[in-house]
Amino acid sequence: MLLRKEGKQKKGRGKVRAHVFITGRVQGVLFRLNTKKEAEKLGVYGWVRNLADGRVEAVFEGEEGAVDRMVEWVRRGPILAKIDDFSLVWEDYSGITAFNIKYGL
Repeated sequence: MLLRKEGKQKKGRGKVRAHVFITGRVQGVLFRLNTKKEAEKLGVYGWVRNLADGRVEAVFEGEEGAVDRMVEWVRRGPILAKIDDFSLVWEDYSGITAFNIKYGL
């Protein structure tokens, strides 16, 4: 499994934003629904969507520790998923206030 991490995480207390792309068996395995459930459990906001090329894209915002745990969760994915590649970019926090599943390709 290839795991790529791009950008630098802003260390210290506060809120952060992670933008991830996941490749592998990630569509048709309830990846988006389980990602939403995990994010809500951790108090993380953002969104997740399927891409036309078969990848899943997601953005996570919130407290640094919670976002770190969410990123680690999507590196494994739900039980039926098989992650082949993963990329992560740390971006500027924007203040998203809910977690949504985006539909449509």
